[in-house]
Amino acid sequence: MKPLTATLRLQFHSDFTLDHALPLVPYFAQLGISHLYASPILKARAGSRHGYDVVDPTQVNPELGGEAALERLVKALRQHGMGLIVDTVSNHMAVGGADNPWWQSLLAWGRRSPYAEFFDIQWHSTDPLLAGQLLLPFLGSDYGVALKEGQIPLEFDADQGVLQIAHYEHRFPICPVDYGWVLALSADPTLTSLAEQFTALGESATPLDDAAPLQAELARRVREGADLASALVAFDSRSEAGFKRLHLLLERQTYRLASWRTAADDINWRRFFDINELGGLRVERPVVFEATHAKLFELIERGLVDGLRIDHIDGLADPRGYCRKLRRRVDSLMASRPLDACVEHFPIYVEKILGVDEHLHRDWLTDGTTGYEFMNQVSLLQHDPAGEAPLTELWSTVSERPAFTEEVRLARHLVLNASLAGDCESVAQALLQVARNDLMTRDLSLGAIRRALQALVAHYPVYRTYFNACGRPAEDEAFFQQALADARQDLSEADWPLLEQLEKWLGGEGWRQLPPGRTRKQLRHACVRFQQLTAPSAAKAVEDTAFYRSARLLSRNDVGFEAERFSAPLEHFHNEAQRRLRDFPDNLLATATHDHKRGEDTRARLAVLSERGPWLASRMAHWRELAAPLHTPLEDGLAPSPGDEMLLLQTLLGTWPLDLAVDDAQGLKQYAERVGQWQQKALREAKLRSSWNAPNEAYEKGCARYLEGLLLEADALPLRTSIAEAAQLISCPGALNSLVQAFMRMTVPGVPDLYQGNEYWDFSLVDPDNRRPVDYPARRSTLAEAAPLDALLSHWHDGRVKQALVARVLDCRMANPELFRRGSYLPLTVKGRHADKVVAFARLGDSQRAVIVAPRLASGLLGAAQSPHVPPQNWEDTRVVLPFDFSPANSTGLFGGAVVSPVRELMVCAVLSDFPVNLLIEDN
Repeated sequence: MKPLTATLRLQFHSDFTLDHALPLVPYFAQLGISHLYASPILKARAGSRHGYDVVDPTQVNPELGGEAALERLVKALRQHGMGLIVDTVSNHMAVGGADNPWWQSLLAWGRRSPYAEFFDIQWHSTDPLLAGQLLLPFLGSDYGVALKEGQIPLEFDADQGVLQIAHYEHRFPICPVDYGWVLALSADPTLTSLAEQFTALGESATPLDDAAPLQAELARRVREGADLASALVAFDSRSEAGFKRLHLLLERQTYRLASWRTAADDINWRRFFDINELGGLRVERPVVFEATHAKLFELIERGLVDGLRIDHIDGLADPRGYCRKLRRRVDSLMASRPLDACVEHFPIYVEKILGVDEHLHRDWLTDGTTGYEFMNQVSLLQHDPAGEAPLTELWSTVSERPAFTEEVRLARHLVLNASLAGDCESVAQALLQVARNDLMTRDLSLGAIRRALQALVAHYPVYRTYFNACGRPAEDEAFFQQALADARQDLSEADWPLLEQLEKWLGGEGWRQLPPGRTRKQLRHACVRFQQLTAPSAAKAVEDTAFYRSARLLSRNDVGFEAERFSAPLEHFHNEAQRRLRDFPDNLLATATHDHKRGEDTRARLAVLSERGPWLASRMAHWRELAAPLHTPLEDGLAPSPGDEMLLLQTLLGTWPLDLAVDDAQGLKQYAERVGQWQQKALREAKLRSSWNAPNEAYEKGCARYLEGLLLEADALPLRTSIAEAAQLISCPGALNSLVQAFMRMTVPGVPDLYQGNEYWDFSLVDPDNRRPVDYPARRSTLAEAAPLDALLSHWHDGRVKQALVARVLDCRMANPELFRRGSYLPLTVKGRHADKVVAFARLGDSQRAVIVAPRLASGLLGAAQSPHVPPQNWEDTRVVLPFDFSPANSTGLFGGAVVSPVRELMVCAVLSDFPVNLLIEDN
């Protein structure tokens, strides 16, 4: 098998199965991919488009073709020496519905179910209504209304022999012990005779085993004509007697049905963020770890899986412990793999959002992250610091919104008191119990703890920290102290002593210092819950709120980005590359993912605006004036608001299709549909004048009319033309940024990851737009054609130039794997008039050297060029200084033969004479 040199992410679902990927393997191999990187392949909810809603981790998803299709795909990969990395979901499973057997067992049997400890449930609630019960916030209306209107009828599944409550797609099983009460009301003696047997299950030592044959017998009798309907009618809640009976039956269950609106405040089980249909797992328990990973371990041992990507690592109780345990378990399987699947090392990656100056802990024994931080680093490299002031002023003046850091603080308080209120309250209650365990702190009130907790979480500078039995690791201390200092500014001095207590409880003194017993257990519980709160609150506040409220420049708003930072010096990029080579040389490098807010080329185009701040300000003023007739006056203001209007206008600039004419009615209509879908999502995620929980139809319709008028109405042609011309003006320098971005991803330390189809231009928006079908036949055809360089550049709109660059550099990586995997990274000095417009570095191996040269912030150097290639003469005397000689006999360029003479300075005009970027390789 080839060494890990490049991955390609594929999103599998029912319309793109494992068998659909099979004929594409030769193309991926030709492109230079060493490993496919698959979205989750275990059985997910029917119709899932992403696979993260797993309902059965014990089998390969039948919708993807099942295990047979996986074997076929891996066989094809092996024929090309390729491997397979698989995404896996350790944090949660899909719940609700009727398709998760573990969840359904839990609902039916409660604490007696073998899966009762699989899910992260707080059975001991302080709410008397939830004592020993599981809140199920799946009803479309209040419980009483649903009951009275017959929206939650009792029904019988004859195939399974199960009595259950039905509500839309949900099925809530009745405990078999209670079947006796139902059957006793039947007019059929063949059913009433079973009633006592079901009731007796309550005294059985093995009720689950004893219930199965009884349920099978009940199903048989009903299929043969036994009258169960008469019993079910007695529980028809639309009648007074049925209302009482059904309510009493439900009161006997280990769950309590409730409106979906109760979830935010009353939820007593951990979810994935605030999604009711995704329940958190307690994978830290050995039995859960083994059960949820058994199929993956089998596939790994059989040589069908060659690497893992762990989704949402920050949701786990103990990420470090989980990763180390997983590493040991996986390594133990390596000796059993078939000879043709032997690997020197099995990579494990974690999906981790890193904050400013945060780095992945090395003692987790992983190979790194999935590369969000690299997306941020290369983005910072391509933003001109000169644009920060004018664009900040433009946004502030137009929108009247606060700075991004304040937006985040406001958003965190919002989610802590809304969608995650129940989770926050759970942590506060846990801390209250800790306080009660000490005479010195037992007078602390829940209200005070809640205030201090919210202030601390609202200012957390990272997604989470990683306390352990010994306290806070040294790597986390600065982040916790920063949160404490900032929290003091939100609180009165009277609450400051409580912050000191939080500093002590939350990792200041490890729980191991306490004697074993209840007190230690409660402190550990509080610490774990706290850490499982900060990550979702950050994600919901930053990614799903502030990013849609703030638009100083949308290219700085994406998953894993430090949006408060506008740009960074070249030294920052070099330093991070060297650190990555030292600590995680096989870290994935992504510039697009299934979770990104904007396609990689959308961001690259928008980054050009950082070089043209004053121009953008004048254009925005002009467009807003032309767009005035498109606004809809509402009682709470115009639709769209100035801020939402600017978000939309930037979005149009970044995503305007390269060949979309302003009079192309059909093309404009399709484009309007795509942007309209994004717009609705953006308005609801912002939670300013609309939201998912309370959609403001009048405002959303007003914003939709604005967009449709702008793109489709004849009267808006001058405005549409002006926006299209502006998009066209920045598209060429945007394409240059795109090529540099792809080039950096493939040449710096780390493993480049390509998102499906992005070897062509990607001007997508947030999902589902970034998961549209990929035209692979076109991509296969153009790669096979190998068009000449001048044709690629002159016809750059079609995306072939990007594909050619990707294929050429990945071919170099595959031909020189050790040079790019472990070769040292040396920043190179650039001199001359445009020295600040060049990024240059060398990769040095034992027998090879490579020099990488690319432009940055160079849109002004393009001049009137009609392709994303700076005319060579425009570089003037700019040159790269080498600490070694390049031999012309042994040096080759990216798209040609010998390109340099044996000198210590490379003229950029010569190095970049034929193509926008270049990679020079010398064999010693």
